[in-house]
Amino acid sequence: MADNKTMMQYFEWYLPNDGLWWKRCAAKAPNLKALGITDVWLPPAYKGTSSDDVGYGVYDLYDLGEFDQKGSLRTKYGTKEEYIEAIQAFHQEDICVYADIVLNHRMGGDALEEVTAVPVSPEDRNQEIGEEQTVEVWSRFTFPGRNGKYSPFVWDHTHFTGTDWDESSQEKGKIYRFTGKNWDPDTDQEFGNFDYLMGMNVDTDAPVVAEELKKWLEWYLRETGVDGLRLDAVKHISFPFYRKLLSEVRREMSGSYPAVGEYWSGDLGRLLYYLDSVDNEMSLFDVSLHFNFFHAAEAGEEYDLRGILTNTLVSERPENAVTFVDNHDTQLGQSLQSFVQDWFKPLAYTLILLRQEGQPCVFYADYYGNPSHDRPLVPNLGKFIKIRHAYAYGAQEDYFENEHLIGWVRQGDEAHPNSGIAVVLSNKEGGTIHMKIGTAFAGESFYDATGRCPDPVVINEEGFGDFSVEEKTVSVWVRRYAMEDLTVNE
Repeated sequence: MADNKTMMQYFEWYLPNDGLWWKRCAAKAPNLKALGITDVWLPPAYKGTSSDDVGYGVYDLYDLGEFDQKGSLRTKYGTKEEYIEAIQAFHQEDICVYADIVLNHRMGGDALEEVTAVPVSPEDRNQEIGEEQTVEVWSRFTFPGRNGKYSPFVWDHTHFTGTDWDESSQEKGKIYRFTGKNWDPDTDQEFGNFDYLMGMNVDTDAPVVAEELKKWLEWYLRETGVDGLRLDAVKHISFPFYRKLLSEVRREMSGSYPAVGEYWSGDLGRLLYYLDSVDNEMSLFDVSLHFNFFHAAEAGEEYDLRGILTNTLVSERPENAVTFVDNHDTQLGQSLQSFVQDWFKPLAYTLILLRQEGQPCVFYADYYGNPSHDRPLVPNLGKFIKIRHAYAYGAQEDYFENEHLIGWVRQGDEAHPNSGIAVVLSNKEGGTIHMKIGTAFAGESFYDATGRCPDPVVINEEGFGDFSVEEKTVSVWVRRYAMEDLTVNE
């Protein structure tokens, strides 16, 4: 069995705008390798509306911090050269790099155009709420700082379907659909149709747009050498678009280029429908599991832990599930704020890191903490990652029989020395679960890697042990030699 893969989202929303991020990434690559991280997801690397843009207010996809545009040469994270050096540093440690791909919208246009459009209801984008009118929109993107290098393509209003800003009236709270354009029906049906999200809405159904985006993606993959793709806001983009784009690019560039999409919905049915619609060309972040974690933390002792994995992508289609606890969008103060409470995060991380289903993604701010917003790091998270990488192998058996006390074992395998673990979670009082880890461990002692339960558990002749946990926390039991290997160098 191959070693367990573990991704880290190596950024958060509130990083400083000092242009040093790519250098920090390169410097940390050896530490992440030693920890057991196999993949990193880096923030959007192209020029946004300003150097302070986190990367989702996309201006120029071809400007990776190379041209003097939007007030600076660098992006928030640094220059193109530094970005590529960071990717190479990760590759030297055998860590795969995922690029954040944002194709839904553009912002910060270079010139205004007059366009006829009709206003639609923000609550039901299929409902027109006014007469056709002339509006002034920032739809012309000429990229004067780049001056046609890499691509001569100039964007204008024919390449978009709508916007939320009329420069002439400067009225807030309106969405305009351009005359002759329609929202794509193959998108999420929230608000009637959720094709429009923000800024200038890219018309991926326009053949010239689809071709330009394909050329850009192939250029980006060649130019940077990234290994995989994190696809932003896929529920707002024509479902067939990514199915076609990914299959064509993989074929023409003879690469696998694994992709994970962000379809922000807690409704498992929508996630499964999307995966079917794109012929499983990608994985999805398991937003349904994230919301289970969020609600479990909010409910506290009232939550039945036996259902923590119910109606989740990882339980229904684990091969397509990238599991996570929090990310940059769920942080406090962000648009999708649903931050999992601190007390529950260690429990949630063991559920994604120490089970066999799905590929986990660890959030940067959970591992390092977020002092600027008074958020602590998650206790023992580094140990959990190391345990996953080295010891969380073998057959899995669940003990989900008590609404406030659940556990499971991984019985180890011969390919991973000292593998085999037991995990116990509580969202109420502490307790003990009698679990079978295997007769191969008879007479051996297991130790709580968190240090909360000081007494070892000795496995009996039938392969059972009585594994304990304290109130509202988690204990992870490992073999003695594994215990000696859990020092984390951050």
